[in-house]
Amino acid sequence: MSGDITRKLEKEPVGRLLLHYAIPAVIGTMVNSLYNIVDRIFIGQGVGPLAIAGLTLTFPILMFIQAFGMLVGAGAATRVSIFLGRKEKEMAEKVAGNAFVLILILSAVTIFPCLIFMEDLLLAFGGSDQTIPYAAGYLYITIPGNLLMSLSFGFNAIMRASGYPKKAMVTMMIGALLNVILDPVFIFWLNMGIRGAAIATILSMVASTLFVMWHFFKPDSVVKLKKKYIGLDKRVVWSILTIGISPFAMQLAGSLVNVVLNHSLKEYGGDLAIGANGIITSVALLLVMLIVGISQGMQPIVGFNYGAGNQQRVQQTLKLAILTATCIMGIGWICSQLFPEWIVRGFTRDPELVAIASNGLRINLMMVFVVGSQITISQFFQSIGIAWKTIFLSLTRQVLFLIPAVLVLPSFIGLDGVWFASPFSDLLAAIVAWGFLWWHVKNLKNRKSD
Repeated sequence: MSGDITRKLEKEPVGRLLLHYAIPAVIGTMVNSLYNIVDRIFIGQGVGPLAIAGLTLTFPILMFIQAFGMLVGAGAATRVSIFLGRKEKEMAEKVAGNAFVLILILSAVTIFPCLIFMEDLLLAFGGSDQTIPYAAGYLYITIPGNLLMSLSFGFNAIMRASGYPKKAMVTMMIGALLNVILDPVFIFWLNMGIRGAAIATILSMVASTLFVMWHFFKPDSVVKLKKKYIGLDKRVVWSILTIGISPFAMQLAGSLVNVVLNHSLKEYGGDLAIGANGIITSVALLLVMLIVGISQGMQPIVGFNYGAGNQQRVQQTLKLAILTATCIMGIGWICSQLFPEWIVRGFTRDPELVAIASNGLRINLMMVFVVGSQITISQFFQSIGIAWKTIFLSLTRQVLFLIPAVLVLPSFIGLDGVWFASPFSDLLAAIVAWGFLWWHVKNLKNRKSD
């Protein structure tokens, strides 16, 4: 099994190989994004517009907790790919064992403080007397369950990196499809409202986690979770964290951005503007998850061939991934500009919320067609182990450009200024990413000529 996977990564045509890895990854990430999106749709249609605003308030807290799962999962997956490319299977299994312990420790450290200070955090993040009860009802159930989400995410990434993209896709599908089934049962039939959505999410996480963890105990798995490697080794932990710090920083930045956005939205548009941003974020998340799936499909190919010293296959894979990501985002851009009201009505029928969200969606995604290449280039640097570049590129879009724009533009044009902050940061971040890639390729050529 492991020999067949290695031969494919080394010899199979890049287009076919990217298709083989990217399609399951795209389906997996898209299905996984349904966890939140389905909750928002059912809550918006079944509970009301203020409930959507309450759910939007939960983003910074959930993103903060999930950042630690990404820290371990993304770092471990990249290291596993590189070690397998170097034919160092034992080191890949050490990475998996250390990742398991790290996830348990980091989950405990983050979950309890968030539960203790939850309502204070929600108030600080832009909540009101009308929206905090909805947010708290959801979080008291879902926050403890994020231990399962972290395990599922982390080891799903390792599963994909070790040569099982279809199985990784199935892991995501199990949980997300179960969530789609359980949401209406708990929200409508059992009349549990937003708490019902939270219970459905937790039960779905349980199913995904059991499936993915079972894989690593099977004797025919390329990378196994062995008892002798379940522990913490300083060198292995450091190797995971130095790579995983990039998506971790990006997720933390996303949490910070949501806090800043919520304050601006509350000031210039009130609770409904916060709810509108929840809808816009859902739509944008679908598009971004498509690109993340392509990047995840690219990661084992790039990581393996980079470890094996085959730069030509690395560059071929990157070019194809960028082209595909740009085409997908172009389609998303067309839909957001031509049919914003149709899209928003999938989440709510409230006329005022539809009007606010439709206008925000059209403006917010004005430059989304450049985001595909920016994300792909950022993930490329993570795949080859250059963490600091990925961190910087992630922060340009989410922090360095977006937060100042959110703080400045609304003072001139009101609520529309909040929406215009995103296309402004998207364009600048893409320009910076292409500059980094140009410099990287130029240095590679200079080394060859020397």
